[in-house]
Amino acid sequence: MGERLDGRVAVITGGAAGIGEATARLLVEHGARVVIADRDEDRGRAVAAELGDPARFAPTDVTSEADVEGAVRSAVDGFGRLDIMFNNAGIIGVTGPIGEIGLGDWTHTVDVLLHGVFLGTKHAARSLVAQGGPGSIISTASIAGLAGGLGPHAYTAAKHAVIGLTKSVANELAPHGIRVNAIAPGSTATPMTAAASFGDPGRTAETAELMAGASPLGYATLPEDIAAAALYLAGDDARNVSGHTLVVDAGHTTAGLTPGRFNQ
Repeated sequence: MGERLDGRVAVITGGAAGIGEATARLLVEHGARVVIADRDEDRGRAVAAELGDPARFAPTDVTSEADVEGAVRSAVDGFGRLDIMFNNAGIIGVTGPIGEIGLGDWTHTVDVLLHGVFLGTKHAARSLVAQGGPGSIISTASIAGLAGGLGPHAYTAAKHAVIGLTKSVANELAPHGIRVNAIAPGSTATPMTAAASFGDPGRTAETAELMAGASPLGYATLPEDIAAAALYLAGDDARNVSGHTLVVDAGHTTAGLTPGRFNQ
């Protein structure tokens, strides 16, 4: 299609499905080479194989620093550089009343949603600074990170923290020409939200229909909508955008969203 990202190299965590997969496909379409970093090896290798030479797979659990560092190294060793880091891997995590949440479940949720972003940002920053910049680091936050009542407690807390980390690191890395931004999706029709809504990750079409009915604009937010936001933030059109959280939610936050919905 176009050459907006021609020659650039991206690492996408959670790249085997949902938002991550849609972003990998779109970035390749626009000339990038991508490392699909995911713990689902079968699905990740299948997506990479379908995309061909511009893609490779790196088995990655984002709670493991060695895995995340390895995904970044896979980009540098395999493609010669790193230009874009998309910290996208996520889970809904523990739900329920605050008085009933176990510490272990809380910790696991925060490990994936916040510490995974920290590790991706850390190792991308090291690589980009050593490379002499510029670069783009993008993290998936959520509209649950902008207000209370839009997601479960641990999820909401972690997504608020992702937005704060985005602003802090953007300030540090600006002198290197490295931009750091976040995307805040509203309820997005992915296998993860289909599993939460219907107990079946395959029912994404029904999930999209449900979300469209609750949308002020009358349609669902799809993974491709978030991928388009990532493409924008990754490229030169956003060269003056850093420390920003881009909301992509079909108008939910302007109209008010029913508390308790899952957002990603």
